[in-house]
Amino acid sequence: MKNTNVYYQDYLQLNNILNSQHPESFKEGNEKAHDEMLFIVIHQAYELWFKQLLFEVSSAIEVMSQQSINDNTPQLQTVVHRLNRVVTILKVLVHQIDIMETMTPMDFLEFRDLLRPASGFQSWQFKALEARLGLEYAERYGKEYYTSQLKQPEIDIIKTAESEKSLLHVVNKWLERMPYFDNIDHWKDFANESNEANIHPYWSTYRMRYSNSLAEAERNNMNAFDKIFIEGKEGGQLSAKARRAALFIMLYRGYPILHLPFELLNNLLEIDEQMSTWRYRHMNMVHRMIGTRIGTGGSTGKDYLKAALDKHYIFKEIAQLTSFLIERSKLPALPASLIQHLSFNM
Repeated sequence: MKNTNVYYQDYLQLNNILNSQHPESFKEGNEKAHDEMLFIVIHQAYELWFKQLLFEVSSAIEVMSQQSINDNTPQLQTVVHRLNRVVTILKVLVHQIDIMETMTPMDFLEFRDLLRPASGFQSWQFKALEARLGLEYAERYGKEYYTSQLKQPEIDIIKTAESEKSLLHVVNKWLERMPYFDNIDHWKDFANESNEANIHPYWSTYRMRYSNSLAEAERNNMNAFDKIFIEGKEGGQLSAKARRAALFIMLYRGYPILHLPFELLNNLLEIDEQMSTWRYRHMNMVHRMIGTRIGTGGSTGKDYLKAALDKHYIFKEIAQLTSFLIERSKLPALPASLIQHLSFNM
């Protein structure tokens, strides 16, 4: 390999980066608005982090797209590690709002009109990130105009992201491959307490114990349980088989082989939580800055952000599973052969 001396400034392309801030208010004929420099730097930092988030999520999808992935290998550890990084970056995005809020509404008004029609609504990277995570076009708020202000090359990137496998898609396929319920040898000696026809003995027993754990006001949960785990009629991107596997991971995460799968699922919930926190903070900041006025890009400002906050939960089907947990002390005892399989002594 050729050995060359790398210079810090050249390696980071600092000349390009540090000379890419050109406030509109600094241009001839305008009155200079001091806080516009902060506004630009913050949003450029956001876009750099969006690029890194897309890079990390795409790499996780690539690993998870393999036909088989052993849950006790560096492959899954790599996915969990990179999703941990995604969560950490999202926390940074939330904290950057603290810096933005050092700018007062009057400071913003000094240059706001010069931005039109530029708007964070035009961030194609963020829309592509949502798609890569698993937000489907049909689930978008304002889908009829969410790309209306973008140029065609950027629209093409988003549409490509929507057509590719998402993180939620490959997670569904990964969960469906859980082998523990397909091996009938594991369940020959299982004490089935319900014996419902056409239902796996474990889920038949778990269904009965879950039903017994419900308060009277929660009895309708049984209808949801059957639709989600038994009938598979709930809809969404996760199949009934995948949801059963995810619930099983949550219930028995104490077994060594399920540690990493649980961490992966937990990371997905954390990603949703951090993205919703960012949207919430962004919504409140916009309300603080412009009140009920429309955004510079023509959106309804706070109202649009609130609607997106309520609708754009990507991993809500996994979050929903917590409604169907029971106490550890009431969990069905697993067969000895399966316990051995879930341990590292195989």
